[in-house]
Amino acid sequence: MTESLVLYSVEDRIATIALNRPEKRNALNPELIKLLTNKMLEASDDENVKVIILKANGSTFSAGADLAYLQQLQQNSLEENLADSENLKNLFLTIYKLPKVVIAQVEGHAIAGGCGLATVCDLVFSVPEANFGYTEVKLGFVPAIVSCFLMRKTSETIAKQVLLTGDLFTAAKALEYGLINFVINKEDISQNTRDFALNLCNNASSNSLMVTKQLIGQTTNPHLERSLDMAVQINAKVRESEDFKRGIASFINKEKINW
Repeated sequence: MTESLVLYSVEDRIATIALNRPEKRNALNPELIKLLTNKMLEASDDENVKVIILKANGSTFSAGADLAYLQQLQQNSLEENLADSENLKNLFLTIYKLPKVVIAQVEGHAIAGGCGLATVCDLVFSVPEANFGYTEVKLGFVPAIVSCFLMRKTSETIAKQVLLTGDLFTAAKALEYGLINFVINKEDISQNTRDFALNLCNNASSNSLMVTKQLIGQTTNPHLERSLDMAVQINAKVRESEDFKRGIASFINKEKINW
C-alpha cells in the first residue's frame, strides 16, 4: 500500500484527510478506496479528533474511477465485481455512519464516484467553479450505491433528473438541489470550512454530535443497509452487460458512443 495516496493530519481536534493523487485527478481505485476507508476509521478511533474534513490535493476533488481500474472491471468475474462493489459500499457506509462529523471541502470537480464521495459526507463546502455529476448512465453503468444516499438528501424529482441524465451541474445548482451546504470562494473556503469545524469542536458536545448524526441516519434511512446490499448486487450484474462493456470501451478509447 502507498500511504501517500491519502494524507492524514490532526490539528485543534480537526482531522484533515486529503486525497493525494492529483496526477490522476484523484480518481478512485481499489487501493485508494481501502486507504480512505482505513483513514476514516483511524480518525473515528482517534481521541484527539472531534471533526473530520475530507478534501483533495490538486485541481479536482475526484474524477471517479480511473482508466486502469475501468479496464480491469471489464475482465472481472461476477464474484470479483461483487467484492469490488462491496468495498465502495463499505467506504460510503463508513463515512455515513462514522460517529464523528465529516465535512467535505470540494475545491474542484466531483464526478461519478467522486460526486458520490461528497454526497455521503455530513456537510459539503464547495467552490463556485466545481461541477458535480453522477455520470454513470453515459458509460452504460448505474449509480446504484450512491443512489441509496442521494434519495435522502433531495427529492425523487431531482434525483431522477441528475441520475437519469448523467449531466454535470454547477455548485450553485447542487446547493439549490440540497446536495451541498455552502458555496464559498476559493480563497476563503479553507478558512470557512475550518472555522465551521472549530465551531462544532468548541460549542457542541461530542456525544451529542454522535447521537444526533445517528438519529438522523436511523430515522431517515432505516433500511439503508438492506438497500445497499441490493445496490451491490445491481452494481456487479450491470458490469456484465454489453452496454457497460461498450460504454467503458468508448470511454477508454475516447470515442463518442451512440446509444
